[in-house]
Amino acid sequence: MKNNKHISLNLNIRGIKQSPTLVINELSKKLKNNGKTIYSMGLGQSPFPVPVPVVETLKMHAHEKDYLPVKGLKELREAVAYFHRQKDDVEIKSSNVIIGPGSKELMFILQMVFYGDVILPTPCWVSYGPQAKIIGRNIQLIHTSFENKWRITGKQLNDFLLSENDYYKPRLMILNYPSNPDGGTYSAHELQKIAKIARKHELIILSDEIYGQLHFYGKHISIARYYPEGTIISSGLSKWCGAGGWRLGTFAFPAGFEWLIDAMAAVASETYTSVCAPIQYAAVIAFRGGILIERYLWHVRRILSHLADRCTKILRKAGIKVNSPDGAFYLFLDFSPLSEKLKKSGITSSKILCERLLMEAGVAILPGEDFLVSSEKLTARLAYVNFDGSKALSMSETIPLSENLPEDFSDNCCLSVIEGIKKIADWTDSK
Repeated sequence: MKNNKHISLNLNIRGIKQSPTLVINELSKKLKNNGKTIYSMGLGQSPFPVPVPVVETLKMHAHEKDYLPVKGLKELREAVAYFHRQKDDVEIKSSNVIIGPGSKELMFILQMVFYGDVILPTPCWVSYGPQAKIIGRNIQLIHTSFENKWRITGKQLNDFLLSENDYYKPRLMILNYPSNPDGGTYSAHELQKIAKIARKHELIILSDEIYGQLHFYGKHISIARYYPEGTIISSGLSKWCGAGGWRLGTFAFPAGFEWLIDAMAAVASETYTSVCAPIQYAAVIAFRGGILIERYLWHVRRILSHLADRCTKILRKAGIKVNSPDGAFYLFLDFSPLSEKLKKSGITSSKILCERLLMEAGVAILPGEDFLVSSEKLTARLAYVNFDGSKALSMSETIPLSENLPEDFSDNCCLSVIEGIKKIADWTDSK
């Protein structure tokens, strides 16, 4: 039969497409190859080089070829535990750390072995929902708002959990901050309120802190500090260390979660076996840190903060609502004040908005619906990373960290970002 391939397809997979961030990146490249000027602001990949000490360590261990333990290299697990103790003030044991080929894979395996509902505050990263759907988990969405800076509140969480009338139902909530898609974070007070509710309902929290070290002022706070018994911390090398293509992620579990760690390791042993050996050795240096990596981070943070400030000013002047981010390298744009004007041009959804923006202005960003926000709300995510990170880093290093970057820094080092932002502003003005 012609349609046998459709008959045999798992129902959980039907309708699942490639990750939107990868699709927009490939489309942007295709348009560029066809001669069109494209401002690629869809894929959130760090533009900065991997710190030199980490690269040198990778070179030194290029000869390592043996399979390493499924849970990860012992020295690396110790370094990750040390990292969380030093950076997050959370007591993590090396035996409670697992290393995977990217935090994305670890998230998938976690949802596979943990049976229960998955709670997602929205907007949220594009892969959380599809992963849960592939595995067949029941997904519960809690929608946030621009006015609350796209953050879930303790009251929202409490009201939702009470509405289910089942205190101890197995649940996993994924909390991501600084956030993809908006760069927002939580204060200590906000985290304490969420922790109090989570403890009351014995909720497991997967705290995706992959952007934690990119908090603009180096003041990231892990919710594990207030809810250590129920928080799994997710991190890795892709964002703060600029090594997305290296594919190395980490999970740090609280005490008493050995059952979950062992279950994940069992699945890992039957799937990816172990993470690339040379990269694990190099990652030890990254997680141990030191003065060179700290200086690298402070320069990266200063550049991203400067650029975010410049971008938000331009967008707000064009009538687009956008909150000032606290970290990472994203902005979540709300075009709702312009909805009537855009509607007259046939733009009635976030998907149409982004398609038209790409074809008419050459700017590639992602629609809010990819982040599980209603398409009618006319929101979109922008990644301001389409610049030469090595050049920007080199220029920043000539300016003392005690000083702010000059106003023209972004024009000299991140011009493509500024031009793309201005294209968005001009496009909205033309409607």
